[in-house]
Amino acid sequence: MAMSDLMTAPTQARDDRVDPSKRRWGVALKALQRLLSDKDDTTQVFEIMRALNGDATLKGYRRLLETAQGGRIAYERAEFADRLMDDAWLDSFAPGTVGATYRDFIRSENLSAEGLADVSRQTLREVDVKHPHAWFGRRTRDVHDIWHVLSGYHRDALGEACLVAFSYSQTKGLGWALIALGAAFRSRRGPKYPYRRAILQGYQRGKAAQWLLGEDYERLLNEPLESARRRLNITPPTLYDSIPPQARDAALPR
Repeated sequence: MAMSDLMTAPTQARDDRVDPSKRRWGVALKALQRLLSDKDDTTQVFEIMRALNGDATLKGYRRLLETAQGGRIAYERAEFADRLMDDAWLDSFAPGTVGATYRDFIRSENLSAEGLADVSRQTLREVDVKHPHAWFGRRTRDVHDIWHVLSGYHRDALGEACLVAFSYSQTKGLGWALIALGAAFRSRRGPKYPYRRAILQGYQRGKAAQWLLGEDYERLLNEPLESARRRLNITPPTLYDSIPPQARDAALPR
């Protein structure tokens, strides 16, 4: 499961357009049910975000402009997925850096930034629109796996649920909150581990951390991982780590 925070771009054709102020709860709840039955059905994540995130991307973009380096980042409007698909660039990161850890993570999991982008296009027709808000949404999507690395959450069911909660506190997109609550509710059927408290801790860790969408990611990827976590106030995922790896997928029993 991989996550996005995209709102409908203002330049979208009228007959395709979704009013960002309108929450489509029925669509979101049906997509959540499908997602909880199959955590790898990533298209449902984008469906939920489209239905519930409203103006979160617009607000995030405006917040970016208010940061010290946000004006430059927004002006340059680099397509980060393209950068993350450059194997030579990924291979240039020194061991122990955020970039090296990210590189090892996506290769061990057989992931790619372009693969995630392709999944988003199945649901969000406006995803590639040339507009600042759509660009910010793509940027939010493309750093998701970097957040896996920074947060210490893996791609098992519990790790994804914890990162969803972390992402809600960072983005304020209501779709993230729905998925986190759905995962917490479903986890009650699993073995007696602190699944729900681990998900809540994900939210708390995201709230305590610096705002990650305001980061210059090319610089961040060159930082030593532990130094970056300290600078960004990303605390250890103690409850998640306390649960045996083999039990983490049981957080979302079918």
